[in-house]
Amino acid sequence: MFQTNSQNDYWLTPPCTRRHAMQIGGLGLMGVSLSRLLESQARAATTGTTPLADNAIILFLSGGPSHIDMWDMKPEASAEIRGEFSPIATTVPGYQISDQMPKLAQQVHRATVVRSMHHSVNNAHAAAVYTSMTGHDRGDAKVAIGASPEDYPCFGSVMQLMRPTDRPVVPHVSLPYQTEEGKGGPPQPGYYGGILGRTYDPLFVLKDPNAPDFAVPELTLMTDVTAERLSLRRGLFSELDQQLRSEESQSVTSSMSSFQDRAMQLLLANETQRAFQISDESDSLRDQYGRNIYGQSVLMARRLIEAGTRVVSISWAPDANSTWDTHGSNFVKLRGELLPQFDAACSTLIADLADRGRLDRTLVIVLGDFGRTPKITGNSPPHGRDHWNFCYSIMLAGGGIKGGYQYGTSDAIGAFPASSPLVPGDIVATIYHALGISHEELIYDKTNRPHRLVPEGDIVFDLLA
Repeated sequence: MFQTNSQNDYWLTPPCTRRHAMQIGGLGLMGVSLSRLLESQARAATTGTTPLADNAIILFLSGGPSHIDMWDMKPEASAEIRGEFSPIATTVPGYQISDQMPKLAQQVHRATVVRSMHHSVNNAHAAAVYTSMTGHDRGDAKVAIGASPEDYPCFGSVMQLMRPTDRPVVPHVSLPYQTEEGKGGPPQPGYYGGILGRTYDPLFVLKDPNAPDFAVPELTLMTDVTAERLSLRRGLFSELDQQLRSEESQSVTSSMSSFQDRAMQLLLANETQRAFQISDESDSLRDQYGRNIYGQSVLMARRLIEAGTRVVSISWAPDANSTWDTHGSNFVKLRGELLPQFDAACSTLIADLADRGRLDRTLVIVLGDFGRTPKITGNSPPHGRDHWNFCYSIMLAGGGIKGGYQYGTSDAIGAFPASSPLVPGDIVATIYHALGISHEELIYDKTNRPHRLVPEGDIVFDLLA
């Protein structure tokens, strides 16, 4: 369950001594205010937005992946720009990507790559992550920024509010890390309910799905609490609710009754239990995703979406500096670990969803904080690349997105957009449109103040099929 920490309010601690029925209530599985939920859904229904997708899987490459070494190769540039990798052909005629992503090269016909992204944050990972995930650009920072109740909400929180799942599963999940802003720092913003409140936070699964003993104890009945006993407790809750109705307002008791009933359903649901049983997958498919924490987390995301979860986010780093933040050894890290793992997991996810007939209604989103400098740093190997917010690339696939499309271009060295520049707010607005939610929708904080869902940015219809 969640527990307040002296450094930050968003640390996840293991279950302790409370009964499991009460643990579920602290996992942020549903909203507190039923009236606000119904009001927001009614407003969203009047926008006329037809969903192109029902679910989303976000692969966030935390730290800042190098666009020049992945999506936007510059083979004609000088050696200090083009780097050590070579471009290879893809399934889209005329478009080439890095030779370190041969499997993704066979799936690009199902995706759109945007090569003209930019925003204002070059120093602080957390501020850049927050901008990329919410569209709210607060500018750069020189200090570690953690998640705050004043933040704009993440995709999963908004989907939980506007398009809640009608199946007995967790509405949105984040795994396998709460990425820290530097080792030992606060959790990065962009993954939480923010102004919507803690009950709109995701369920964080902070265990390795690749481990032989992988399990999610938060969604497992205690050994002394059988399904029958839990059903009896539901009856007691109902009796208590009737007593409270004579003492307190109808709206409060109805909300609490809905909350408790939903928690009980979730705890008892076979769908929830089965979704986390990753060992049910064949060994061959697990091998294709990659037998590592990220590959198996991506496979888990597909299982959760299949069970009915709306949004799953993969945060690809335990802390901001440990994976894609390749100031040093850029090519060593990309070649030896990062790109092989990403290539296997992302390409298999897209192909797997397509094979199962789910890609058309599932939006796959590959984002990062920013890109890396066009010019290689360091006078001798192993070379690195530093932060670069002035131009970078992202990838979108499935869920109403054009296939085999490249949007925007960068200049000759990948330093600045040469055509059709976009900011994160544009991408976030487009994602919400695909998910059937208006980016101009008003959301309300706990003091009832209205906020436009995406403060800056507009739908990019050219990205949509």
